Order: sequence, then C-alpha cells, then structure tokens
Amino acid sequence: MPSQWRDLASPPALPGLFLRAALRRGIRGKQLPDLGLRCELSVDPKHLARYRQVCGLADSAYLPAAYPHILAFPLQMQLLTDPAFPLPLLGLVHVENRIRVLRPLGGLGPFSVSVHLGQLQPHSKGAVFSLITRLEDQLGLLWEGESRMLCRGLQLPGVAAHQPTAAPLPLKELATWSAPADTGRRYARVAGDYNPIHLYAATAKLFGFPRAIAHGLWHKARATEELAKHLPISGYELAVRFQKPLLLPGAVSLLASAQAPNGQLSLQGADGGVHMSGQWQPLN
Repeated sequence: MPSQWRDLASPPALPGLFLRAALRRGIRGKQLPDLGLRCELSVDPKHLARYRQVCGLADSAYLPAAYPHILAFPLQMQLLTDPAFPLPLLGLVHVENRIRVLRPLGGLGPFSVSVHLGQLQPHSKGAVFSLITRLEDQLGLLWEGESRMLCRGLQLPGVAAHQPTAAPLPLKELATWSAPADTGRRYARVAGDYNPIHLYAATAKLFGFPRAIAHGLWHKARATEELAKHLPISGYELAVRFQKPLLLPGAVSLLASAQAPNGQLSLQGADGGVHMSGQWQPLN
C-alpha cells in the first residue's frame, strides 16, 4: 500500500487528462510514485443501464463484476498522467486483469474507490506493473481489481517472473457474439476510455493495427455475464490474460469448463485464435 494518499472531492474531469496523456512523450525513469488516490462516489443508475446495454448484460440487483473499473477510470487516468508517473500512457498495453469479488456487489453506494500502483517488474517484452483498484463500503473491502500493464520501451535487469499454469481442462462452447465496427466507440462513451486504438481504423493504424480493436474489459464484462451460472455471487476471483486483439468488426466464441468452483475459459475467434484466456477460483 502507498504511504501517500491524496483524497479527491470528486472524480477528475477526463478531457484535461486525455490532453495530458497525448502530450506525454518518452520514459522519464524506472521508479513509480508511492501515491494513491481516493474518492467517494455513488453509481448513476442511468450510466449503469447504458453500460449494461453496451456490454450485453442482463439487468440485476447486483453491479456487474467488471463495473468498478469504470467507476475508478477517472482516478486511474489521473494517477497514470501524474507528473511523478514516469511512463507515457499512450502505448501501455493491458495484458492481464484480475478481479476479486469479496462480498455481493449490491446497492449503488456511496462507495470509497481507491487506486494505486505496484512496482515495476521485468517482462519478456519490456516491463510490467500493476494498477490496483479497490471498492469499499461501510463494512470494508468489497471488490478488488488488478490490471497488469506492459511498457514495451522499458527494459529492467533481472528475469521475468514465471507464471504458473494449471493443467488445461476440457472446454465446451458456451456462447457466441459479434462485435460491430462501432463497438469501441460505444464502449468508450460509457467507460471513458477513448484510447485511439479502439475508435477508428485511421487512429488505430497510427499504433500499428489495421483496424480498431475491442477493449479488453468489454470482452471480460461480456464473458463474465455468460459465466453467470459458473460463478457465485461473491467469494471468487476471475483472472484473464488478453492475447490476440479482436479487430472490429469481429465475432468470438466463449468456451468454458464445466460448472465447478474452479474453472477455465477461452475466448476464440472464427480462425481459432485465442483473444482472451483465464480461470476462476474461490477466494481463500
């Protein structure tokens, strides 16, 4: 946990943060700031309804498991564009995401949302760090998310940590869905994530993609919905690795193991390429 916390009266406005991100160039160091941001906020029911619609989620008495990331996005943006943060935001790659649902995500708040950073670590393709988000209510920690971010332009001494892999389980097709060409723009209007790689073919080409690509957390939100019968209301962890980007428009199939406390998933394209893989397990 960081030693320095900054409490915000309200979530920061995104336009100025996007401008700051666009102007940031180059790597300025190898030490991440020991800083956390906190803010109290509540869920806007109309915004939640739009999020459910864009992600193809059914109405429920509980918040979607990936939704706290959306609540925290302005704080994440402010932290990643802070002058003390040494890496350029544009170009960071979201490679892994892990959420832990400790208690049922009922109600609309108020909640305390906090974000802070883990340490930089060597990676086979550069360096990675964790962006950690927490959602708390009056009873304490309710939900925790960890996004692993890759910076390709930074090399660190040492060997990349080995990621243990479980023996593969038999998978069966659970659901299929299409992602129209405007999926990235529709999700961006709800999530606030206007990364150019998700918006238009022309802007995605500036970063080496032939067409716009779908947001990783859009994939995860939809997959979590389809896994509703496999996952309990709370007391579980769902971790995924983002692999092959889905070019828009596109279509995918979700494969999953049998209903059980522990399981695995794979999101595959028509050509059999894996866009996202992961596993779920009970919290210890």
